[in-house]
Order: sequence, then structure tokens, then C-alpha cells
Amino acid sequence: MNIEGLSEQEVAESRRLHGDNRLTEHATESFWDKLWDNFNDPIIKILCVALIINVVFAFMGQAKWYESVGIAMAVLIATLVSTFSEYRNENAFQSLQADASRILCKVYRSGNISEIAIDDIVVGDCVLLQTGDKIPADGVIIQGHIQVDQSVLNGESEEIEKTALSDSDADQQRNLLDSHSVYRGAIVAAGNAVMRVTIVGDESEYGRIAGELQTDEERDTPLKLKLGKLADDISKFGYYGGTLIAIAYMFQRIVIQNGFDIAAINAYCSNWMIVGHDLIEAVMLAVIIIVVAVPEGLPLMIAIVSAQNMGKMLKENVLVRKLSGIETAGSLNILFSDKTGTITKGQLEVVTFLDGQGRTHKATTDLSAELGRLVSLSIRQNTAAVVTADGQIVGGNGTDRALLSFIRDLPDEPGDEVVDTVLFNSTNKYSAAQIRGRDNLTLIKGAPERIIDRCTTYYDETGHVQPLITDMLNAKLDELAGRAIRLLAVATTSAPLEKGSLPDGEWTLVGVVGIRDEVRPESITALEEVRRAGVQVVMITGDRRETAAAIAKECGLVKSADDVVITSDELAAKSDEEIVGILPRLRVVARALPSDKSRLVRIAKSLNLVVGMTGDGVNDSPALKQADVGFAMGGGTEVAKEASEIVILDDNFKSIERAVLYGRTIYNNIRKFVVFQLTINVAAVGISFVAPLLGFQPPLTITQMLWVNLVMDTLAALALGGEPALAEYMREKPKRRDENIISKPMWTQILTGATWTFALSLVYIMTSFASGFFRPDPDDMFNKYLLTGYFSFFILIAVCNAFNVRTNGLNLLANVGRNPGFIQVMGLIVIVQVIMTYLGGEVLSCYGLVASEWGFVIVTALTIIPVDMIRKIIIR
Repeated sequence: MNIEGLSEQEVAESRRLHGDNRLTEHATESFWDKLWDNFNDPIIKILCVALIINVVFAFMGQAKWYESVGIAMAVLIATLVSTFSEYRNENAFQSLQADASRILCKVYRSGNISEIAIDDIVVGDCVLLQTGDKIPADGVIIQGHIQVDQSVLNGESEEIEKTALSDSDADQQRNLLDSHSVYRGAIVAAGNAVMRVTIVGDESEYGRIAGELQTDEERDTPLKLKLGKLADDISKFGYYGGTLIAIAYMFQRIVIQNGFDIAAINAYCSNWMIVGHDLIEAVMLAVIIIVVAVPEGLPLMIAIVSAQNMGKMLKENVLVRKLSGIETAGSLNILFSDKTGTITKGQLEVVTFLDGQGRTHKATTDLSAELGRLVSLSIRQNTAAVVTADGQIVGGNGTDRALLSFIRDLPDEPGDEVVDTVLFNSTNKYSAAQIRGRDNLTLIKGAPERIIDRCTTYYDETGHVQPLITDMLNAKLDELAGRAIRLLAVATTSAPLEKGSLPDGEWTLVGVVGIRDEVRPESITALEEVRRAGVQVVMITGDRRETAAAIAKECGLVKSADDVVITSDELAAKSDEEIVGILPRLRVVARALPSDKSRLVRIAKSLNLVVGMTGDGVNDSPALKQADVGFAMGGGTEVAKEASEIVILDDNFKSIERAVLYGRTIYNNIRKFVVFQLTINVAAVGISFVAPLLGFQPPLTITQMLWVNLVMDTLAALALGGEPALAEYMREKPKRRDENIISKPMWTQILTGATWTFALSLVYIMTSFASGFFRPDPDDMFNKYLLTGYFSFFILIAVCNAFNVRTNGLNLLANVGRNPGFIQVMGLIVIVQVIMTYLGGEVLSCYGLVASEWGFVIVTALTIIPVDMIRKIIIR
């Protein structure tokens, strides 16, 4: 059947009448929804209640109005900024994922086959369906036959055969079980066919139940769970600290401020307005301490970091489908990788043809007319690839397309019709087609060891049959395999196919095709980088042992006699215990079956290894799901992509190496954020608790603490989340599954920075040395210029410490140019701090500083840099 498909005008008319194939998306959470959720946070509610009470006291003249204004502004700004950041980053992440994960399908339009987005399909389109495709819309089969997995629609795992609709079936009622109708969302498990689209979009069977079929919400990843637990532990510290600080504050107001005088204390307690005001101050101070101490942004850091790195990873051809995948990629211990198109270029090219006598032919022009006709017939009628009207070869696999390209110049003689087929799969390692007409033959192509042993004759140059002597031919095949050339035998038999299986009887060899797939130059360096990163790579291929070993040596995977190259049959003969013994030295599995992948993943996981698996076919999906992280190839089937966590868009091993690097980058950036946040956290809680016990009011006001919280939470996440992927991360060992987020060196850095900040804080509020650098303030028992200076010092020392935490080296500006967002955010913090100092006034408790005062503030803040450098030198 010659299929033209719709013209552009017919497509436009169909779209006007029936719409396109786009499904209505579920509404995502809006900015205002997120803002309302943030205001519904229990801590914010407590703060708002306390704020209202403070406003009441202000109206009664027992509190200053600007305190309420300052707190209200700080709460509003902090909530707006965090909401906007969360909303923007989540939307960016989802948008990038949607753009990069669009499903394409092959459609006949105006006589040509084109690949278009699934959303652009219209009623009347003719779609080419091949093994591994996801059916894009509802319709009927008009050519060919396929096996379909409809479990996504009806829950039944049994595959159903779908055949072409005949005229007599035209009026038959369509349903999931009929033998001609296909439905969106189902998977082509085997076969090739053409369907005509009859229903699109929300009206399709899938669209009607789309709400129930939406992918389940992604479960919390291991890293997010770890961060959540860490946040809970820190929160307890914040709650206890806040309570103790409230008690300390009231103790200072009641006892210390009244000089421990009983009469003064009684007088104070009898004035309920003052007690009430101070109690509200204590509660609000406790709440602010909890707000600062509780790292509510810690689990959200994953979303921020992932969103910031999503675009970078896409540029490296890495599409993250599930966040757990990129996290786990950074901790891989072993990776089972395909060869074709991943380690090799995937640009298959026929480089030689051997006839039955073992003579080589470089091109089809070297073949006699009759032998050329037989080669053309055997390949053209037994392939899943097709040639479009404009000469493009599409569909099938790389081998099918390479074979069609090889015979492109040979004549295509009509007169034969394909009446039955056996499709290639990685278990049988052959395909077959029975033709009827001019040549009543069964055409077979596949692995030489599956074909040649069953051949008793071969075709000579005249097309006559001669007895086959295999010794010389096998020697030639071994020599070609040793040069990393893949081999495919082609044969015929007059016996018909029997219920989808190969026939018995005499087979005649047409010849053996030699296909070369060059190793990617970048794969050699990428494999070495991954090895240095502590990741063992095992190449799994359908090639014969000699070909696989040659390629493994060429790319540096096999380097010594101790490295193990094994075949599927040898693997099957070994027990699990024996495989465990050779696993550390295993480098190649040749002639591999899909079941080999699943078995190796299971055994590796039993050793508590973090396991990665690459795949592109339908049969790879179980192993991809079973692995800790599955890497699907961009050129692979939709089934494989849906089973994976990460899609490698260019099918290149170099991109897998980049995925490992970005996994480690995200983990390290989150660790940097944790160090930065906890350093400020411990210092702020510590000084707020100790100051009242020493007879001083807390040096940071409630409004100022909210600004500190914004700096250490949202702004720090934006600044540190964009830190670049560094090559040094690939020199680290993979992280253990049970490894704590905070390591001993991190605790050392946190405690060093927090202790130094706390000590300088005491210098500011207790010593005449510090107060001597600031102008006196006769109108206030607590020097407002000194407290303004301390507030600026606290922010600036945090900024300086951000430079410390972003690198483990002594060069604090290393790679800073690769994260311009860091400088921008830190610069913004400093600018806002200076503006607040001069314009904040009573609302922010800030008053302009002179140059000498700024000098003292800056110098004391900068001291944390040499202090941390000393720590780094000692640790080294």
C-alpha cells in the first residue's frame, strides 16, 4: 500500500475541525497559592499574632510604632522573596523538562515520512509504528501487524495482536480488545504497522482517564530525606534555643535590669502593661530565633540547585526525568553500559561483504548482477527501516539503516510480497521475512553463529547454489571480528516460516556483511575520567567476543590480562557466587541477552553497590527500572525513556560522565549551603541567648534577624546553587548510601566560623575596645551606632564566609567567574545592607555610620577569611 498521508491543507482543516493531540494539563500551583501556603506556615502565623498584639500595644503607647512597621515589612519581604524564588525555579525546572522530553513520532505527510511532536498529530494522520514506540493517539491499523502492551489502559499485562483493518471490518465496533484498534499510551512490544488516527487529545481513551493516569508524584529522594532529617534535628535546636532565649530575655528585663532589687522587681511585675509588652517582645524574639534557626529552606535547596543546573545539563545533553537519578548518578559504584552509539559513534557503516567463498567485496559495485540481486532482495525485504520519498532512511535500528544504505545503488525489483515476518530481538539475534511472488523464499539475517551453522550451501556469482565449506570462511570472520568489525550473516531457504519461528530444512548463505562502528574519541577520555572517579564500567554488547574485546581494548576499558571478557553463555553457566568473585574485574559481556543485564544489576545491588544501567530498547526497561539509576538513550524507545531516571539525548558516553559530574556538583553545592547556613545559625542563636544573660539586650532586633534569615536562606541558596561543576569532584570517591550529609571537616568549618563570629560578637557588645571605634550615643544606654555597626558586621562576616565555603582551596576567587550569580547576590546583599544602614532609621534600628566606623566593621568581618584559611591548612 502506497501511503501519501495528509497534505498541509488537510492537516490545517483537520486541526480546525477536531483540534490537535494536546492533552489538557493539570493546573500547577500558582504564585499566589505558594504565597498563601507560606503565610500559612505555623511560625509565620505565630509571628503575625505577636505582631498584631504589638500593634495594639503601640496604640496604647506602650510600644513604638516603627517596631511593628519594621517587623511587618520584613515578614512580607522575606515571604515574597522566598515565594518568588521557589515559584520561578520550580517553573523553570518543569519547563525545561517539558521542552526536552517531547515525544516525537513518524508521520506520513504529503508522501514523505516526517518526525513531528506528538501534540501536532491530527485526525486522519497516518503514523508509522515500530517496536518500542508509544502509540500517540487512538486509531486503527491499516497496514502491517504489531503486538501491543495495553496495561497502562486496562491493567492487563498480556500483549494483544493488532492487524490491519479490512473493508469487511470497517463497521465493527471499536474497543480495547478488538484486533484492529490501537490507543494512545499503549506500547508497541513487537512488529511494524501504520495506523490511521481517528481520535486525538482529550477525546482519546487515554485523555478521558488522564487524571488517573498521570505519573505519580515523585517520591522524596534519598538526599531530600536526609536534608529533611537534618532540618528536623536543627529545628529542635532552634525551638529549644528560642525558648531559652525568651526566658533569658525576661530574666534580663525582670531581674538584671532592676539590679536584683526585690522592690524594683515587684514594682515592675505590678505594671502589667510593661510586663505584657516585654513578654510579647520575648515571644517575638523566640519566634524570630526559631525562624532563623529552623532551616525551612534546606529541603527546597534541592529544587533550587536542580533548577539552576537543569539548563547546564541540557546543554551537556543530559535530561533529568527524576531528581533521584541525578543525585544517585554522583554516587555510582558500577555502570553497565551499552556499546553501540554510547561508547561508539552509532554511525554504522558497512565496510565489507564476504561471499560464501570468503572473498571480500568493499562495495555493491564489486558484486555480480545476480549476487547483487540476491543481496538486495535479502536485505530490502527483511528490514524494519524504510526509505522516504526524499531518499531518507528512517525507522528500524542502526543496523537496518546501515544495510539499506549499503544496497542503495542496487536495483529494487518488484514482484515479491512479504507474507510473514519474525522481528529481530536481542534474545534470538535474527530476523526473518517470508516472501511470495517472483521469489518464494524465506529470508534470514542475524548473528553468524546462528545462521552459518545451519547453511549447507551458498550462492556463487551466477546465483547458483554450491556446497558451503565453512573453515576458510570462519577464519576470515575471526580476523574481521578481531578488527572490531560487527558481522551479520544473510541466508535464504525455500521452507516457509512456521508460527513465527525459523524453518528447518536446507539454508543457503548469501553472504556475511561486515559493519564498523567507530569508537568515539571522547569516550576514551570519558571512560578514563569515570574510572578515576571510582566508577567501574562494564560494557554489555550483542557483539561476538572477538569484536567486543577489540573495541574494549581500543577505548581503554580492557587494559590487562586480569580484566574479564565473558560471553552470555559463559555468564549463564556461572552461579551468582562465582559472578560475585569476578565482578570487580568484569569489563565486557559479549553476545549479551536482556536477562543478563537484570541479573548483573541484581547481583551488584546485593553487594550494596550503587548501580547504573544504560539501555535503549523495550527489553532493556526491566533492567533500567531495577538499577539505582537508569540512563536511557535519546535515540532509544519511549519505553526505555519512561523506565529511566536520566535520558542521554546524544547517546554519548561523554554525556554519562557529565551526568556523574553534575550529580556530584549538586551534592557538593548543597553541602556548601549547609555549612554557610549552619555557621550563621549557630552564631545568631548563641549570641541572642548569651547577651541577655550578661545583662545586655539582644544585639540584633527582630527586624534585623528576619533580614539575616533571608540572607542565610533564599539568597544564599541562589548564590551557592549556581557553583560550577569542577573536575576535582571526579577525583572524589563515590558517596556511600548511608553517608551523613555533614562530614567531620564540615563540622569543623561550621564550628570554627560560628565560634569566631560569636567571639567577635562578644567583643562588639561587651568591650570598650569595640565601642571606642564608634561615636558615643548619650541619648541611649545602648549605643545605636555600635549596634548598627554590629548588625552590618554580622551581615558582612556572613558574606565573607560565603567565599570561604564555596571552595576547599586557599584561592577564594577560584572559578568565581563561572558563577556570576554568586557575585551578583553577594553584591546585592552588601548594597542593601549599606542602604538600610543610612535609610533604615528607627524602623530598622539602623543609623548612618562614618568612614572610621565602617573601617572597623569591614576589618573585623574580613578576619573570618584568614581564620578559615588557617583551619584549611591545619586539616591539610
